[in-house]
Amino acid sequence: QVQLAESGGGLVQAGGSLRLSCAASGRAFGTYVMGWFRQAPGKARELIAAISVTSVNTYYTDSVKGRFTISRDNAKNTVYLQMSSLKPEDTAVYYCARTAPYGTLSESAFVSWGQGTQVTVSS
Repeated sequence: QVQLAESGGGLVQAGGSLRLSCAASGRAFGTYVMGWFRQAPGKARELIAAISVTSVNTYYTDSVKGRFTISRDNAKNTVYLQMSSLKPEDTAVYYCARTAPYGTLSESAFVSWGQGTQVTVSS
């Protein structure tokens, strides 16, 4: 079974940057669409960014467009989320997720999530 392990969360001041990483186990990483979700206190978990198998296609929710960048390195079985111009409203637990092989970039396609990493943005 594929395991997803996030790292890179922490406490940062508003306007700062963080880079999250997600390492995946197994040999099929290159067949999964990968994504990042987040869940703020009292809110539902939401898909904020996704990237296709070959990195040609990406998706961003409106609230992070222009500030966050998703990327992947299939040789390293790793997906990244570069976050810049962070705002207090970005405070949440961030989860890495994958689809079934050759899935789509839609939120409903994701089938497995990591344990999450906390990101806290202070004002």
